[in-house]
Amino acid sequence: MVTTQQILDLLKRRGGKPLSLRELQAAFNLDAGARKNLSRELKQLERDGLLARGKGGGFLLHKRAGTSVAMISGVLSLHRDGYAFVTPEEPAGAEDVFVPARFVRPAMHGDRVLVSLERSPRGKAEGHVVRVLERAHTTLIGRFIEDHGLARVIPLDPHLGESFVVPRDGGGGACDGEVVLAQIETYPGREQVPTARVIEVFGAADDPAVEIRVTAERFGLPYAFPPEVLAAAAAIPREVAALERAGREDLRHLPFVTIDGETAKDFDDAVAIERLPASGYRLWVAIADVAHYVTAGGAIDREALKRGTSVYFPGNCLPMLPEALSNGICSLNPQVDRLVMVAELDFDREGRRQSSRFCAGVIHSRARLTYTEVAAVIVDRSPEVCADHSQLIDTLLVMRELAELRIARRFERGSLDFDLPEAEIIIGLRGRPEQIVRAERNLAHRLIEEFMLAANEAVAEHLEQQRTPPIYRIHEPPSEDKLYLFQEFLAHFNQGLAIPPEGIKPKLLQELLARVAGTPEEKLINHVLLRSLPQARYSTDNRGHFGLAAACYCHFTSPIRRYPDLIVHRLLRRQLGLRCDDGRMPAPLDEIAERSSHCERRAMEAERDLVNLKKCQYMQERVGEEYDGFVVSVQPFGFFVELTEIFVEGLVHITSLADDYYQFDEATHTLTGMSRRRRFTIGDPVKVRVHKVDVERREIDFRLHGEQEPPPSRRPGPANKRKSAGSFPTSPRRKGPSRRRHR
Repeated sequence: MVTTQQILDLLKRRGGKPLSLRELQAAFNLDAGARKNLSRELKQLERDGLLARGKGGGFLLHKRAGTSVAMISGVLSLHRDGYAFVTPEEPAGAEDVFVPARFVRPAMHGDRVLVSLERSPRGKAEGHVVRVLERAHTTLIGRFIEDHGLARVIPLDPHLGESFVVPRDGGGGACDGEVVLAQIETYPGREQVPTARVIEVFGAADDPAVEIRVTAERFGLPYAFPPEVLAAAAAIPREVAALERAGREDLRHLPFVTIDGETAKDFDDAVAIERLPASGYRLWVAIADVAHYVTAGGAIDREALKRGTSVYFPGNCLPMLPEALSNGICSLNPQVDRLVMVAELDFDREGRRQSSRFCAGVIHSRARLTYTEVAAVIVDRSPEVCADHSQLIDTLLVMRELAELRIARRFERGSLDFDLPEAEIIIGLRGRPEQIVRAERNLAHRLIEEFMLAANEAVAEHLEQQRTPPIYRIHEPPSEDKLYLFQEFLAHFNQGLAIPPEGIKPKLLQELLARVAGTPEEKLINHVLLRSLPQARYSTDNRGHFGLAAACYCHFTSPIRRYPDLIVHRLLRRQLGLRCDDGRMPAPLDEIAERSSHCERRAMEAERDLVNLKKCQYMQERVGEEYDGFVVSVQPFGFFVELTEIFVEGLVHITSLADDYYQFDEATHTLTGMSRRRRFTIGDPVKVRVHKVDVERREIDFRLHGEQEPPPSRRPGPANKRKSAGSFPTSPRRKGPSRRRHR
């Protein structure tokens, strides 16, 4: 293929002399198929206004193309204020190209485009969209608006910008104000109005079910299960038959219990423990044997791979498996027999694992306990709760002993634990947020997490030793560039970080965090360190888990809601000689790992978006009220404040600080006034007033208490705008809701 740039360069070298089609074909020495492609490309460039016809019908550069520096292709990211940036496809790592709003059409957000680089009046290169190479959207979600006989669909995604006109017969029965899914019929052009036809009506915008459906569509989450998946799930027995227990270890005599949150409905792990008089402790971690019920490559399995993970929203869930499995036969409900895969782990008196054994078993859970109940027994020693669970008190206290030992051992080897808080949104009967609080995390949470971490690590090591490498959960160390910047940042606080020649170890970072604990800069250093670490992901290449200081780690403990765990179960079953669908896998393991990482990120973004929607709905009724808070993130365009009373963040924009001109220092993450030297940094206490809430954009704006309103000013340029990608612009450390992800 001859590129657009090659064609323009050739014509530019000819100095305005037209070239015929035959001459161009000869110049590039093309075969028959490529000659046809060149002919089509020349005609398209003529339509784009880059080429013109000279005397005799030859091609020459249009005067517009003569001012172009270069042509690039890439993906366009449209800002809600109309301008855009294009990320070049080549060369790798090239800087994004700025496209002024007047030169964006006919492209939309996410489109792959061809852009000409031209000199602006200020002498800088800027992009002009020449052509859309590939459309990112064929449908859109928006609000149906009907006014004076004219119907429009206004996209809910602020990046899509303009509204789409709906033909007279294209309303699909939608009523004014309802949320709809529309098929794009014509795209915005330089002289063309975009149009769309309604293909599905979701319902009222403030309906909680519609909010979840919209979020699923926006983030590409599978919503309803296909009929064949539901039929396959319905065919699975609802109870464990005697025949299924054959060949399994009968562990129903052990006092297994599940420990989860109050609202949990799918219980994929249960634990039991006993004290070994001579040597220490024996812990059993029983995990639902999902692989027994979900056939590899079957309808349920294909859908589970597509979903990758369950997605947890406030008061609702999009499960990875149909409810008949996730809340039914695979859930370790109390007082019923359940099939499980068991990790039997022996620990010495110091909490060090001495041995491990794995088997397929059957258990009978004694109780469904909550974190609150367990904490009331092992921490508060509540008489009422202890009386309700008198038969389990000794077991729970032994679990506490082992959990505390495991925490100490993990700390010894350098494991990092930021223990980040999460928002708990209390949903009312109508699906509206009634309260937003910081989710409580007590010793019971730590207890279960430690046991799950121990099981995950033991399974990963066992499979690797048996030469059956699983899909690993890896967390790589920070890059050299990130560490260098972090070292520079620490120097501002008279702190050092000596990195040995063999590279950074988590123990060094743990010691640093211990040194700054209790200091004024503690929150800031924790925040910057967390941003320096890469995100954990799935891989078939074992690179260790830096955050856990673990050389070998995988996910085994949640096959109901995470697909990699289901794969690990199949590998373990195969290694133990159990039925495992003839060893089949629905796809190569490296593809499953990559897709699972993608699905995890997608789920986190969707969860965060809906949580931020609920936060905005809650704060909408509190505009004008004042609250105490503290700075949690500082950016060039302002700083984010987390409220003390309500677990919500909002932005104090730099343009609202009317008393001075503020400059951002990237090295220290501070905003400082140039005249009065007023300074804002992470951890600073502030008092703010709720100024504005934009539910559509998931934005909450604060004003500092007592701050005068800034005078009217010209619209700020792209460098001074709130940087957002369609979701609530919280601090990078905020991860949104999650259900025990176990690292």
